Amino acid sequence: MSLLADRTWQSPEWTVSQLVRAKGARTVSVVLPALDEEATVGAVVASVLPLLGTLVDELVVIDSGSTDRTAEVAAAAGARVVRRDEVLPELPARPGKGEVLWRALAATTGDLLVYLDSDLVDPDPAYVPALLGPLLTASGVHLVKGFYRRPLRVESDEHGTGGGRVTELLARPVLAALRPGLAEVIQPLGGEYAATRAFLESVPFAAGYGVEIGLLLDAHQRHGPDAIAQVNLGVRKHRNRSLQQLGVMARQILGTVFARCDIPVASSTLTQFVQVAGEWLPDEVTVEVSDRPPLRSLPRSPAQ
Repeated sequence: MSLLADRTWQSPEWTVSQLVRAKGARTVSVVLPALDEEATVGAVVASVLPLLGTLVDELVVIDSGSTDRTAEVAAAAGARVVRRDEVLPELPARPGKGEVLWRALAATTGDLLVYLDSDLVDPDPAYVPALLGPLLTASGVHLVKGFYRRPLRVESDEHGTGGGRVTELLARPVLAALRPGLAEVIQPLGGEYAATRAFLESVPFAAGYGVEIGLLLDAHQRHGPDAIAQVNLGVRKHRNRSLQQLGVMARQILGTVFARCDIPVASSTLTQFVQVAGEWLPDEVTVEVSDRPPLRSLPRSPAQ
């Protein structure tokens, strides 16, 4: 039997009413990190809004410095909008997704948190109930990862599969080599997941795009494979990024894996090459891989 066989739900069938009963006195916060997502954030908020007041206790969009109308669109759709710099203002903000997710802990109060990316296209209202299912009905679960089919959008065409290129070319091979106990996690980098506040406040948050794999590695190391569950969310569509952008993402993820596995890294610089007037020229990027400390270690109340 595979390590995650009894913690994998291929066809989650919990109803909202069943989960509300199982929830009891526990509270749930749904968090949408957002940066310049005015075209999609409203629909993601709308997909969660019918659950507000029953299964979901608060719905928060954390804006990471958008220059478009992301905050206005999210608020009009029914979310509470919090700007990144308003949370833990005594700490200068760093760029990247991990920073926003870490600060979201201090901006919310739920016993359980659900993270959804704001660039989802055609978000399914069943995402949140499915992700909460194992946390509310199974014992010992601290982290629930969503998995799905990821179409690859290239210009105006959509291919049935092929999204998740960093997962297939980097994350899955490196986990198989260094942490084989996590080799059966279907979407280790997916941005749709849920976790207990107790776990999230007890672990560091990796910078940028290393945050998801860092949480996965920490959950496995601290609580073992039974603390991790995964649920089938069907199809996930989002904006696909260029290879240049994916290269930086991959370097951040690799840096987080190496840090969690105590493997020294010689350089934080990534050199990519761009063609200018027929010549290939180096473009060096310094990749941030440092962690934010566990929120619980800060000398303040997390809810403030």
